[in-house]
Amino acid sequence: MSKKFRVLASVALAASLAATSACSSTRDAEESTSGSSGSGGGLVGIAMPTRSLERWNNDGAHLDDLLKKAGYTTSLQFADNKVDQQITQIENMINQNAKVLVVASIDGTALSPVLEKAANAKIKVIAYDRLINGTPNVDYYATFDNYLVGKLQGEFIEEKLGLKDGKGPFNLEPFAGSSDDNNAKFFFNGAWDVLKPYVESGKLVIPSGKKIAGEEDWKTVSITGWKSETAQAEMDNRLNSFYTGGKKVNVVLSPNDSLALGIAQSLDSKGYKPGADYPILTGQDADLANVKNIQADKQSMTVWKDTRTLGDQVAKMIDAIVKGTTVEVNDEKTYNNGNKVVPSYLLPPVVVVKDDIKAKLVDSGFYTADKLGL
Repeated sequence: MSKKFRVLASVALAASLAATSACSSTRDAEESTSGSSGSGGGLVGIAMPTRSLERWNNDGAHLDDLLKKAGYTTSLQFADNKVDQQITQIENMINQNAKVLVVASIDGTALSPVLEKAANAKIKVIAYDRLINGTPNVDYYATFDNYLVGKLQGEFIEEKLGLKDGKGPFNLEPFAGSSDDNNAKFFFNGAWDVLKPYVESGKLVIPSGKKIAGEEDWKTVSITGWKSETAQAEMDNRLNSFYTGGKKVNVVLSPNDSLALGIAQSLDSKGYKPGADYPILTGQDADLANVKNIQADKQSMTVWKDTRTLGDQVAKMIDAIVKGTTVEVNDEKTYNNGNKVVPSYLLPPVVVVKDDIKAKLVDSGFYTADKLGL
């Protein structure tokens, strides 16, 4: 199983970067944006995978604003989850003589040729949240402790069901993220390291037969593209096929909020109502619709990765690259992309449940109280 990472308790913000503000609403910009505050920092290319998930809009907007305030010109692109489109966007950034490329990849195995062009042009590359695989031409990786994300989900299930106290059996349905996203493996393995012993002891039962024996078996429950509608259809199929005659699902392991949204819709369509018998349902990202579902008792928790801090850290790394100073990393062992171990900076995720939404998400400025009806 994957190696457990250490939790890092704090993130220092660079004095050279302007103070940040919350970016919790969807960005209504054109497909490409650029600008400069005039201090000559140079061009930074920001390649985001899609607008279809709330978090990527927030991530792109926040990093874009940070860099402009620090004097950089930016090119922010969203690729509509199309690999060829992302490659073309990166090629355009190279042709525009970007000093640094920040890439949240759609397919972490498909960028080797275009990143070779970047290396030939002496452009540094930071993999943003998703590791870029199979190339020596990725210089740094910034992300959250993705194994810990899954571990927190698994531990939440363990605690809420009383599994350590010998309670059970409970009916579990596991889901995993998109198989082309390197992070999905870490999320699932983090959770499965906690839950697998209970599956083996019979305290957790998987009526759909989705057995995960080896480390790569997570792909058998993966949802391509992290799509809510695909997760909903898969959950519909499992409930229709394996939960007849009054059998109920007790817990659903969902690696992120997009999948959890579809799963919750499926549960609702099959007559599951919020209350004591509603299944435990995990998530990740603290998307607005999911936080509202947590408030309505239709989702149990979300693992919040405050992506503002990720943007803050990446902005610091860019500034160090451009100024020729030491780039801060805190992990040089874990993330092997098949060609090299990529120097990384890992940030700590946080569990959010109904009772601490205000303290964690509102008081921090991630959401305003009115958005959540508080």
